[in-house]
Amino acid sequence: MSNSKSSKYIEIQNARVHNLKNISLKIPRNKFIVVTGVSGSGKSSLAFDTLFAEGQRRYVESLSSYARQFLGRINKPEVDFINGIPPAIAIEQKVNTRNPRSTVGTSTEIYDYLKLLFARIGKTYSPVSGQTVSRHSVTDVVDFINSFEEGTRIIIASPLIPKNGRSILEEAELLMQQGFSRLETNDEIIKIDELILAKNNDFCKGSCNLVIDRLSVQRDEDTQSRMADSVQTAFFEGRGECTVKAFLSGEVESAQFSNRFEADGMEFEEPSVHMFSFNNPVGACPTCEGYGKVIGIDEDLVIPNKSLSIYQDAVACWKGEKMSEWKNELIYSAEKFGFPIHKPFYELTEEQKFLIWTGNQYFQGLNAFFKFLEENSYKIQYRVMLSRYRGKTVCPECKGSRLKREAGYVKIAGKSLQELVLMPVTELREFFLQLELTPHDVEIAKRILIEINNRLVFLCDVGLGYLTLNRLSSTLSGGESQRINLATSLGSSLVGSLYILDEPSIGLHSRDTEKLIKVLRRLQMIGNTVFVVEHDEEIIRAADEVIDIGPLAGQHGGEVVFQGNHEELAKKPESLTTKYLTGVEKIPVPERRRKWTNFIEVVGARENNLKNIRVRFPLNTMTVVTGVSGSGKSSLVTKILTPALTKILGGYGERTGHHDAVLGDYKMLDAIEFIDQNPIGKSSRSNPVTYLKAYDEIRKLFSEQQAAKIQGLKASHFSFNVDGGRCDECQGEGTIKVEMQFLADVFLVCESCGGKRFKEDVLDVRYHDHNIDDILNLTVNQAIELFAKGKSSTEKKIVKRLQPLQDVGLGYIKLGQSSSTLSGGESQRVKLASFLAREKDAPTLFVFDEPTTGLHFHDIRKLLDSFNALIARGHSIIVIEHNMEVIKCADWIIDLGPEGGDKGGKLVFEGLPEDLIGMEDSYTGQALKEKLTS
Repeated sequence: MSNSKSSKYIEIQNARVHNLKNISLKIPRNKFIVVTGVSGSGKSSLAFDTLFAEGQRRYVESLSSYARQFLGRINKPEVDFINGIPPAIAIEQKVNTRNPRSTVGTSTEIYDYLKLLFARIGKTYSPVSGQTVSRHSVTDVVDFINSFEEGTRIIIASPLIPKNGRSILEEAELLMQQGFSRLETNDEIIKIDELILAKNNDFCKGSCNLVIDRLSVQRDEDTQSRMADSVQTAFFEGRGECTVKAFLSGEVESAQFSNRFEADGMEFEEPSVHMFSFNNPVGACPTCEGYGKVIGIDEDLVIPNKSLSIYQDAVACWKGEKMSEWKNELIYSAEKFGFPIHKPFYELTEEQKFLIWTGNQYFQGLNAFFKFLEENSYKIQYRVMLSRYRGKTVCPECKGSRLKREAGYVKIAGKSLQELVLMPVTELREFFLQLELTPHDVEIAKRILIEINNRLVFLCDVGLGYLTLNRLSSTLSGGESQRINLATSLGSSLVGSLYILDEPSIGLHSRDTEKLIKVLRRLQMIGNTVFVVEHDEEIIRAADEVIDIGPLAGQHGGEVVFQGNHEELAKKPESLTTKYLTGVEKIPVPERRRKWTNFIEVVGARENNLKNIRVRFPLNTMTVVTGVSGSGKSSLVTKILTPALTKILGGYGERTGHHDAVLGDYKMLDAIEFIDQNPIGKSSRSNPVTYLKAYDEIRKLFSEQQAAKIQGLKASHFSFNVDGGRCDECQGEGTIKVEMQFLADVFLVCESCGGKRFKEDVLDVRYHDHNIDDILNLTVNQAIELFAKGKSSTEKKIVKRLQPLQDVGLGYIKLGQSSSTLSGGESQRVKLASFLAREKDAPTLFVFDEPTTGLHFHDIRKLLDSFNALIARGHSIIVIEHNMEVIKCADWIIDLGPEGGDKGGKLVFEGLPEDLIGMEDSYTGQALKEKLTS
């Protein structure tokens, strides 16, 4: 085998993983490679199940003997050999984390470096005077003494503090026994034995010092050593305090030193890494324990409809005969302090909103109202009312920063860590670029700052500069989450590695694709091989080399259709990718846009960065919501419209984002369905055929076979979810989990059933020479072809249930493929297929979050056909999307922006695609112009 360090190519010989048909490739190293092809053609099988799997296997091989004992059982990729493969790193599509402690800062590791930076060079400032808090060392005191001329008389002393209730004389007597002989007060020195003889308790009525040493300043080694010892003793006897007095000609100069970390009478905690960690009890806010939120009175529940005025019962808890007394108290006294009781709540000033909670001398506010409920919570009606208005609210102690108050006293260039994590990444990057430090601090922080700046640059370059480090990972959209993973991996800047990326352009607006290409190109330029699975036209054109897998999906794919640069690809007419790139095949622009009269309107949308916008969503059409990443699309559609309509139509739902009202013709809808990219099932046994209820019919069909009747096997025996026919050892999983302490758990093929999930007698039952395991290993296309041969009602039902999977372009997936192996886009299309399979046609609003994830041009065409089929059946569709092929086919476009973060959240445009291309301030319009005018 050739040496991977010296090889110029990664050589793959006869790869047979999944549907790959003995393909052999020579992939140039240190190049930017894009592998493309229709969905299910074998791209991921080549990239992840062959290249990455072999890279991981070799990595494990280099580990301890404990790790290697499992290697005999871990399956190698089905390939003759792979030569020249460097260490492999995979950045795959992953669902957002729901961890309430995970933030952008922690997931990108920037927060870890910030903690280290503040612990190393942060300066603590007193909140009282603003002065810097520091402790003195023995060296500081000795340096002060040495600042005087030689021969200067010096006294080193420490405060005399009687202990355990003793008097000055009693304390002095004990000190004399320890070898001390003098006390000092008001520049007067007296011997302790004379003080005791005179029994002079009036001496030292004010402050009194214990004289540790008297000496004259000399530069010789003995004197210097004596000074240091005396200062150390002074700190010990004075409980951290030391006084130095220098007797100059005619005057006395004194200085106070302390080795305690204090100022203004307050003792402070010295900065440490744990002090800035909200995941550690040392640094977490004691009230919210580092979550940033507590269970308290939720304003959104108290004032649910902010378009109402106080007079119109905006305050929900001040309704009813008894509770309206609190409202009336405000209404009757409002004129005295000029409160506008008829103005909608959202139009009130911040001071007026605050006044409703605090009250004044004329009326009692909401704080007093809820205090009253708590005091009377022994009454069940008050207890129920109190619980009705409780929810997650911002922690009053840390104001959502998650850290304890003391962490805010530590600052760098006048900014605390809490302030930095609330800055958008672009501003934070500018802060660090302009940061001026002392040469000493620069030396300490040099390496930390390099790591912070590198990661901030990567976040900006992948189009996430509008995010703050304090943003919860669970609030990110799918595309944002993918690029966080990318920025985290790129931040490590490894060299000589193979980076395998799975569609990094997901959720990225066309405006930012060029930035992503530069990031990937930079990664390649420093000495890495960048291998990208991608469908984006710009990224395909930017690659050094393109590998096109196909020509079609599943059993009709798995071949290398083309390998070379994209100019050569254009000369390959049999490639579907070529046909769409050259315009031979294209997704046509609709001849006419659907007209509409009914709509749903969101009024006063203010969630996250939305700027109090009013937006209409037409019904019985395909509406596409567009805009750059972070412009507010997810906030508008998934945080406001979807939960609000769910509550209106179903009476329940999740927390609705800040808005005034949802108006319009929602009575024309029976339901709303939000179809995201989360897995179709949490169980490893969940798969497409069970999700679409087709497996029930398949089990029924097998139980009707003659062999099954002879053995007395029922439909339940063909289920891998219940005991009976499934393998007892692996419980129908087909694999056994081996828990590894040093790596992720390893899943090995069950030795009892050989991965077939069922017992031998169940596998003996056959349908058209296929046992139940063979059926589960068929692709959707193969299964439809097989069952279509039958004439029974059961076989026809199976075909009818599977047909929607084929219609949405998933004919290549296997019936029994675990849901955990499906990409986000595939999971979304399985959900779409399940709705298409339903027989009921009750008018439904379907909301899709980036449904083109993982789709080739050819598959987008099929997806749009499915959308048209839904609309033809009386449904309505809203799509959050960046893909221009989908946007150009929209009946109505809602474009948000113009930028992301604080500079976004405005309604840039709503109307027809043809009108959008004339909007110069719309990035979507500029990108769409080429599609509609070509």
